[in-house]
Amino acid sequence: MARPVREKAVRERFDIVVVGCGIAGLAAAAAGQQQGARVVVLERSTKAERGGNTRYTEAFLRMKSEHEVSDDFEAHFAANAGGHLDPVLVSEAVKPEAERPQILKALGFADPEVVTAFAAAAGPTLQWLKTFGIRFDFLPTPFLTTSTTRMAPRGGGLALVETLAGYLEAQRVPIRYETTARELLLRPDGGVVGILAAGPGNRPIAFEGKAVVLASGGYEGNPEMQAQYIGPRALWLRPVARGGYYNRGEGIRMALAIGAAPCGDYASYHAEPIDPRSGMAEPANFVFPYGILVNKEGRRFVNEAAGTVDATYEWVTRQIFQQTDGIAYSIFDARLADVPNLRLGLRTDQPPLEAPTIAALAAKLALPAEALEQTVRAYNAACAPGTFQPLVADGLATRGLEPPKSNWARPLEQPPFQAYPIISSNVLTFGGLKVNPNAQVLNTAGDPIPGLYAAGEVVGLYYRTYAGSTSVLKGAVFGRLSGLHAGQGFRKKPAARKQPAPRSKPSSRARR
Repeated sequence: MARPVREKAVRERFDIVVVGCGIAGLAAAAAGQQQGARVVVLERSTKAERGGNTRYTEAFLRMKSEHEVSDDFEAHFAANAGGHLDPVLVSEAVKPEAERPQILKALGFADPEVVTAFAAAAGPTLQWLKTFGIRFDFLPTPFLTTSTTRMAPRGGGLALVETLAGYLEAQRVPIRYETTARELLLRPDGGVVGILAAGPGNRPIAFEGKAVVLASGGYEGNPEMQAQYIGPRALWLRPVARGGYYNRGEGIRMALAIGAAPCGDYASYHAEPIDPRSGMAEPANFVFPYGILVNKEGRRFVNEAAGTVDATYEWVTRQIFQQTDGIAYSIFDARLADVPNLRLGLRTDQPPLEAPTIAALAAKLALPAEALEQTVRAYNAACAPGTFQPLVADGLATRGLEPPKSNWARPLEQPPFQAYPIISSNVLTFGGLKVNPNAQVLNTAGDPIPGLYAAGEVVGLYYRTYAGSTSVLKGAVFGRLSGLHAGQGFRKKPAARKQPAPRSKPSSRARR
């Protein structure tokens, strides 16, 4: 069915065709252009909304300096490399690539060689981004209690998008907006030589090139793929920010269709707790550990405060997702105001629902009043004396309560009582493609597919629990690596001139 469309398509020739205009695609395009390659960027959104999720994020990076990743970086990926992996196969992952068994090369797990390359390239990538005028610093995070180190670019993800896109525009690298990649173009020997895309008005365009970089994000904006991989409960998910609706998984699908190896947990995603009443990007609630969480039945169902919020919020949010209609309610009393810098962790633009009694609050939430009152009584009775310390894991725990609450357990007894609804947002999906340290996409035999690269969330690397504050970094690193490798052999161009970062603030704080 596609052959007549191919034959009628307008043909344009470049050296590198990049799919996606977030940090991954922009980094790939800039790196390739600096190698002397003729590059084109395909972006399905309008110019005003270019950048995908990157545009809406504060872009925190799991770094301890501009040169080094956090101390727990590789350990986190190692602890979440897959499910119950075959120990014999995993032990062979330390061998040089040429000595690895064929079955291991395409195995779906977080390859330590790729993770090591990721960590090693992070510092140089930040130094490279600085040549464009981007600046990094230790900026305030939304996590009032933390377990690792984070940096961020000044101006957030918006600065990354507008600075790099501005550089490409200055270098006359075309960015084709409202243009969606549909299919990979192949040589008879299986090498990738371009993209068949749909331009404005569904006009077919064949972008031919020596290499293609897939940097088009995951599938959090595609309900069909979410239902296929995550399951029917995906009905209760929504992207964390407007940019996520543009991520519909075509890049992943078209690569799988030509034999690319899958990698990453297709049935999972990065979960973040948001207020469903809000239409802003990432209306997050990271202060729920200071109260209790109840479901639509008025019952507690999770340890709200097992540790620092940055290390536990995703696990808690997954439990919220499993409740009736995928929703829960964070309940507080008037002493929530005791928490310093509360608004850093409470990003919703909607006010709390307030009431003078628990029964009245239940009525406002349409929860069974008797059940909620019983839940609060049992929780209050289990709270032990101690000193409340909101900015550290204080060990102020409940006694004899199931599920327990391990920190910040104070009775809810001072009116007015207040509540915020919480659902799980889908920040990014985990399923993607297997790549090597050069960001080349591997086939199901573990061999690179000639001419095909992946970057950002198209690269499958996450399993079980998201490695916080690594997604933007992953996009920048593998974008740059793909552009450098795909651009080999062209006449290298001078380094970027410094560009001033935009003064406007990011409209949200989506991806961490």
